[in-house]
Amino acid sequence: MRVGILALQGGVEEHALLTQKCGHEPVLVKQLSDLTGLNALILPGGESTAMSLLANQRGLLKGLKELIKEGIPVFGTCAGAILLAKKVGKKIGLLAEMDIAVERNAYGGQLESFETDLKVKGFKEPVRGMFIRAPIITETGSEVEILAEFNGTPVLVRQGRFLAATFHPELTDDKRIHKFFFTQLF
Repeated sequence: MRVGILALQGGVEEHALLTQKCGHEPVLVKQLSDLTGLNALILPGGESTAMSLLANQRGLLKGLKELIKEGIPVFGTCAGAILLAKKVGKKIGLLAEMDIAVERNAYGGQLESFETDLKVKGFKEPVRGMFIRAPIITETGSEVEILAEFNGTPVLVRQGRFLAATFHPELTDDKRIHKFFFTQLF
């Protein structure tokens, strides 16, 4: 399976490594032609505003929207979750595909970043969640399934073929979240 990883900025290499460890071919998406022949798409963590600007400048935004419209499964982590959200603060999100509302940097800046164990629905052992200038999910629509929470706030959610995490599973050696994406959303 060919898995596109939006490679404009952020945790690209970490997602590529976990994708390989799960037995799939990572494809770094830097230009429109890189979207051809993909079976899945990962939107990594990083800086959502920078990703949005670069996607627009490179003409990728329209291609991403078309690919998503065709039904490709998409996994967004941290900034990627922000890109997928229908609502970001009081504005409409960039891709606006998941029925979630998010607030950027909700836990604070870089100095307030933290790690914690998360109980994930269907997993026997906890997952280590790394929250780096992380957003919070403030609202979820009726079709959104909450898979993990931190202090009563959703941090891992699924809606159909979309998966969003407000933390960074790619920054650990644990590939269970990626495996879940590759096996459960197809």
